[in-house]
Amino acid sequence: MRFSNIFGVVVLGLASTSQAAKSWSFEDATVAVAAKGAAEPSKQKLTPGLPFTSSAITLSPASNLKVALTTTEGSTGKKAHQAFLTLREVDTGLEESFAFSVKESGKGKVDLAHKDLPIQFLTSAKPLRASIVIASFGSSVPYNELAFTLKVENDAKTPPTAATPPERYTSKPEIHHKFRDDPRSPPTIISAVFALAILATIPALLGAWGLLGGNLGHAGKAFGASPIAHSLFFGSILAMEGVFFMYYASWNLFQTLPVAGVVGVVAYVSGSRALTEVQDRRLAGER
Repeated sequence: MRFSNIFGVVVLGLASTSQAAKSWSFEDATVAVAAKGAAEPSKQKLTPGLPFTSSAITLSPASNLKVALTTTEGSTGKKAHQAFLTLREVDTGLEESFAFSVKESGKGKVDLAHKDLPIQFLTSAKPLRASIVIASFGSSVPYNELAFTLKVENDAKTPPTAATPPERYTSKPEIHHKFRDDPRSPPTIISAVFALAILATIPALLGAWGLLGGNLGHAGKAFGASPIAHSLFFGSILAMEGVFFMYYASWNLFQTLPVAGVVGVVAYVSGSRALTEVQDRRLAGER
């Protein structure tokens, strides 16, 4: 009985050890560089734990890098939660990862064009270190090992430009604003010409008013019937003309708008009352 208990404990321990020892890896992996116009891309086989470092794989501006593999958990092909081809610049340690597109069976691939690389990789003097990273949820050990080295070639006619340094948030030079001069009134002679042109239209206005039946004889009756309304309406018209003159002469817009608003309200209220009085006389047949 005691022997059977010990045997059971050993079996469970071996099972848990084998479960904990399961790790992520890959199989059937190849790396190829497909150049434009080439009939068949040159392929190199990749083996887990044995990086292809006998010679650097060259990526030119007119070619694409293609890596294909099957991710495995233990010895079974399985889709991993994360699968990346990570490129690392040796001198600076800069890294950039490119995700594999992986199916449920674990088969995945990544296509990398020359234009997809950061500017720092294009100007690197040494070959880049290409690693394969595979990991997922659970207790399986992730895989992160060097796979091959990648040499990036550039077009001699259009070399890549150097990367611009990042902006640092420091104190900036003092800014001195230059404001435009205040708007000036036109010359007096021009203002006088336009003023005379306006005054010259007054006789024509009075003549048209007479032809239309205007009657100054009713002014006394109108002011007698509604003196406040007619006085305020007539005064508001003159006041608005004064506001325009002051705006032309010296006031700015912020001084003109409040005064013009008050005068406009007075003109609206008094004008409606004055027109009511005129309508009453029209209905009485006095006009």
